[in-house]
Amino acid sequence: MHWSVVDVPDQTGRIAVVTGATSGLGLETAGVLARRGAQVFLACRDPGRAAAAAERLAAGAAFPPAVLTVDLADLGSVAAAAERLAEEVDHVDVLVNNAGIMAVPYARTVDGFESQLGTNHLGHFALTGHLLPLLLARGARVVTTSSQLHRLGVLDGDDPEGSGPYRPFSAYARSKLANLLFALELDRRATAHGAPIVSVAAHPGYAATNLARSGPARRAGRLGLAVTGLGERLLAQSAAGGALPQVRAATEPGVVGGTYFGPSGLFELRGQPVRVVPSRRARDLERAAALWAWSERASGVVYAWGTEDGTGT
Repeated sequence: MHWSVVDVPDQTGRIAVVTGATSGLGLETAGVLARRGAQVFLACRDPGRAAAAAERLAAGAAFPPAVLTVDLADLGSVAAAAERLAEEVDHVDVLVNNAGIMAVPYARTVDGFESQLGTNHLGHFALTGHLLPLLLARGARVVTTSSQLHRLGVLDGDDPEGSGPYRPFSAYARSKLANLLFALELDRRATAHGAPIVSVAAHPGYAATNLARSGPARRAGRLGLAVTGLGERLLAQSAAGGALPQVRAATEPGVVGGTYFGPSGLFELRGQPVRVVPSRRARDLERAAALWAWSERASGVVYAWGTEDGTGT
């Protein structure tokens, strides 16, 4: 069944937060939500780039997008951003945990965690937890962006940072597995607590965005950029096409919690946004529970369901 942005229902009156919305999937997703009437907050690390993105999206938006400065690699920044947002709005209808880094050289976050896991997973875990009171206020949809590379991820829930030599793509795959484990576990916990939150996940397939071009391809030099460009021309879909699974996940009425969206084509590289099946590792209940416990300890954010302070801190 064909599905496109024309199928997105009216979002008037809804408040959406999209992380990593200065380019690529995040910018496309924020643009669709804004054009369909939502009040959109661009949650981004670079305020200058975010302001430029907001200006670009304002022309077709019912409400000019606002900028929420947040560095997902800094848990203090995450907490401060959530506090600022709570001063401006009394609820959030849609949270799209989209931002990410890919296959970067070894580094640590401000708080000392391996940078890809710390940014892609732990930063979003903390942001979602800090925003929990706003998400609970009227019932929200939380969309977390994973990747087909999650299928290659190996993650010990008790020690998700892993040990041994650092391999950039292995660390990326591990972080994307963590994203999917988190999305599914968040939905299970929301259901268990009777909380009005629907947590779903999505992946873009192979989309032509800056993620690979500004990361591993650029570090590989001209040859890496040339190979990436050829692969995009032959196999990839546009950033707008890659964003469709998370747009559908964020907006389709009646979506069941725990649903995972991705492209319909061969190997889920491109195509129409449809429901797809997570890997067995992503559906491992024990691994998900262990990752959740580690994430609470590491971030200091405990999801206190139904209390005034949703972070428990």
